[in-house]
Amino acid sequence: MQNNSEAIWSVSALNFEIKTLLEKGVGTIWIEGEISNLSRPASGHWYLTLKDERAQLRAAMFKNRNSRVLFKPENGQQVLVRVQVTLYEARGDFQIIIDHMEEAGAGRLMQQYEALKKRLASEGLFDSSHKRKIPAQARHIGLITSASGAAIRDALSVIARRSPQSEVTVFDTPVQGVQATPRIINAIQQANRFGQCDVLLLIRGGGSLEDLWCFNEESVAQAIYASECPIVTGIGHEIDFTIADFVADHRAPTPSVAAETVTMDQYEVMTRFDVLSSRLLRLMQLRLQSQLDRLSEIEQRLFRFHPERSMQELKQRMQFVLSRLKMVQSTLILQRLNRFSLAREQFRHLNPQATIPALQQQIERLRHQLELASRNQLEEHQYRFKLQARSLDNLSPLKTLSRGFATISKEQTLINSVTQLQRDDEIVIRLQDGKVTSRIV
Repeated sequence: MQNNSEAIWSVSALNFEIKTLLEKGVGTIWIEGEISNLSRPASGHWYLTLKDERAQLRAAMFKNRNSRVLFKPENGQQVLVRVQVTLYEARGDFQIIIDHMEEAGAGRLMQQYEALKKRLASEGLFDSSHKRKIPAQARHIGLITSASGAAIRDALSVIARRSPQSEVTVFDTPVQGVQATPRIINAIQQANRFGQCDVLLLIRGGGSLEDLWCFNEESVAQAIYASECPIVTGIGHEIDFTIADFVADHRAPTPSVAAETVTMDQYEVMTRFDVLSSRLLRLMQLRLQSQLDRLSEIEQRLFRFHPERSMQELKQRMQFVLSRLKMVQSTLILQRLNRFSLAREQFRHLNPQATIPALQQQIERLRHQLELASRNQLEEHQYRFKLQARSLDNLSPLKTLSRGFATISKEQTLINSVTQLQRDDEIVIRLQDGKVTSRIV
């Protein structure tokens, strides 16, 4: 804004400057007030006055924003709005543009709800590690609710239909109003002292946020958390969530579903019982048949290995072996007598006294032939060795190296072509008196 007090402003310039100062200086804020002069023209925008006991503000809420409001605002209604403070330049009217609107009472309660929910979550009251297991078929159910409400009728109807054998104990307590909170806490504690219930159902029908507020109290949450008996909540409708739902061991969307959670349908139980009975009977029949087969096998084995039967078989086998042994013994004696006679005749014809001189001459002749052959073979091998040594000396790479030649190898492989080498390869050059290492550049 210009500081010169003598400067002359136009109306539009002044309004634009004031609008800029308001929007930048105040910005977006929350305001609580009462609706009056509410107008809903065909354009879809809302125009209204927001007031309290001493002042009022002109306000507008455009179509793209008011379509998100979850209730129908009326004149005289107290609301909480988030607004942009501005100036309507064309008329110079100070006004607010509403971005968000909610009922004032519900807004405060919702803020309290969110703050408590965040704090209790940080303290661990919602942790799954603390939650107890809910029985699928409870034998004794405790109902914490109003004895005159619709929720208890729905729950009792479900329990009677699905599990008529289950016992039910009702802990009558109001579930709405200022007296509800201490009575609910007392009912939870009383049910725990009673000690007969497998599970507790904390239930009530639907209602507004104010109606359900007793289930958002911290003292009720602490009582649920401290309960030794598992607690299932069924509060309001499916879209309703309370602090009690987060602390409880299980949350059901409605009272009826809460009752279904802790009971099994008797017809389903009977069907399952029939299936299990059939399966058990079939398994027993298979087991019995298996035992009968095994018994039959054992009987057959006992018959085969009966001592009397075994003795009879052994006796027969012994007689057979004895007779065969006698026959083999007679045959063996006869064969050895024949061999002895034949050997005696051969010994008579092959007496060594007659053959020794001839054998000695033959041995002397063979010894002379062996010496001659050995000497000839040794001379021949010596001659071949000299020839091969001369050839090996002529072909030796060391002899070639002595004439000024060298060998080149890479990774212990001889190189015979430049195509085998690349830049930066490391090679070994072997000379007559040693070797050197080099690198290709």
